[in-house]
Amino acid sequence: MAKNPNLTLTGPDLAALLCSRVCHDIISPVGAINNGLELLDEGGADADAMDLIRTSALNASVRLKFARLAFGASGSVGASIDTGEAEKAAKDFAAAERKTEISWNGPRAIIAKNRVKLLLNLFLIAYGSIPRGGSIDVTLENPEFDATFRLVAKGRMMRVNPKLVELLSGSPEEAVDAHSIQPYYTVLLGEEAGMTIDVVSTGEEIVFTAKSEAATA
Repeated sequence: MAKNPNLTLTGPDLAALLCSRVCHDIISPVGAINNGLELLDEGGADADAMDLIRTSALNASVRLKFARLAFGASGSVGASIDTGEAEKAAKDFAAAERKTEISWNGPRAIIAKNRVKLLLNLFLIAYGSIPRGGSIDVTLENPEFDATFRLVAKGRMMRVNPKLVELLSGSPEEAVDAHSIQPYYTVLLGEEAGMTIDVVSTGEEIVFTAKSEAATA
């Protein structure tokens, strides 16, 4: 598989932008927790304040657990991860916002961590492609060997992440920043995992696939 010429970020720049992305995802629920505590301090409606705190704490927790698998080291170099952990992380992530149904199909297996990270990052992109909610069907085929990951997103106001398309087509229009680092990282993970990423939008659904080199041969 030929190296994508758009993957030019240095290690420090990649780390800094990923940290910015994770912080962006966590700031909102943590800020909401603080708002709930301020309501309690001001003698506001205790039930409403506690509900806000509980909901926001759960949201922050599932986002942090998801980020640990999707962006973190998750073990030593060369470590493998159980796809069952990825399934739980994805379903918990969606359940916290209660707007997208997740179905997960395929054998449970312990596979290389970069493949699991790729799968979860594709999930994030699929999740973002249906901002009003809907459904995502995740299918894993032969995950331990010539793997194929297939994610089908359906919902209202579907949209394909333009930065992902630009990176895959070799024609980025702007430099990568904290808003576009996640699709960049996804493409990078595809190369690291030896898997080819493809996106097809039909108007009724968006299909994201990642196939190992052997599976595409």
